[in-house]
Amino acid sequence: MSDPIDFVELWRGGMLESVHRGHAVVVDEAGEIVHQWGDPDAVVFPRSSAKMLQALPMVESGVADRCGLTTEQLALSCASHSGAAIHTDRVQRWLKDLEQTDDAFNCGPQWPADTPAKNGLIRGNANPCRYHNNCSGKHCGFLTMTKANGWGPNYVAIDHPLQVGIKQVVEELTEESSAGWGIDGCSAPNFASSLHGIGRAMATFASADDSTTRGGAMVRLRNGMMAHPELIANEDRACTHLMRAAKGKAAVKTGAEGFFIAILPELRLGVALKIIDGTTRASECAMAAILCRLGVLDPNDPSVKAYCNPDLVNFAGLITGDMRPSAALA
Repeated sequence: MSDPIDFVELWRGGMLESVHRGHAVVVDEAGEIVHQWGDPDAVVFPRSSAKMLQALPMVESGVADRCGLTTEQLALSCASHSGAAIHTDRVQRWLKDLEQTDDAFNCGPQWPADTPAKNGLIRGNANPCRYHNNCSGKHCGFLTMTKANGWGPNYVAIDHPLQVGIKQVVEELTEESSAGWGIDGCSAPNFASSLHGIGRAMATFASADDSTTRGGAMVRLRNGMMAHPELIANEDRACTHLMRAAKGKAAVKTGAEGFFIAILPELRLGVALKIIDGTTRASECAMAAILCRLGVLDPNDPSVKAYCNPDLVNFAGLITGDMRPSAALA
């Protein structure tokens, strides 16, 4: 077992003030590690970075086609959106197509991270709904599978056929038995795996083609993510900005507690990283740095620099320091 390494540094007044540490792997289509930092065998919860794995049974089984799902809906099934109108309008239409109401969701209500949407609720003296939950697109996919198969409504239960199928997919693509499971923020099970295993799964997505049913389903999900980056996150979020900057070379997805993945179809590589202290700013910086190192992102692109080398600015607008990747990543 290897210790985590320094990934991201914060400097102020010419002095190193803080350090975020973590683990990361880059895995090829054969499942082999081509770059590693820290411990590839660290057991992790991928959190929302696993959403394309959770959506895969819906596409692979043919349910997505039978229900006429669009590329936007496939993207939303992989999204951690901000509850903006571009997200919730589509989620509500999907619910209507399913002849379901907000109460059918097993996720809880959540205030939108999108400022206009949140302010609109406050001005209207309204409470958030379940469709505002950042995972409501994924849960629409869950409801689609549940209705198509005639399964019971408690689709987040660990023994529900939906979750049994998702666990099987996770174990097949990581090529390891899950080390356990925990309850995610949206109430669904999240299956633990090694960092190498998650990287292997993402490399399989990256190298997939239409020659098999599963491969074709993977292609559709990763392409849906890249075609609609604004639905995966929002106009002010890293996943959206980094996918746009990659110009079709990467599908990326953040997860809670400092997790992040990338699927790189042209290079046929998968990336997985975990920041030990769970800080999102550090996972965004580290992922941007790794993608620059792999030639997927241009380090001079302003939207990339905003995550890889941002200035630290105080409330008066003064630059007080900077955040940067460590020498190990740079």
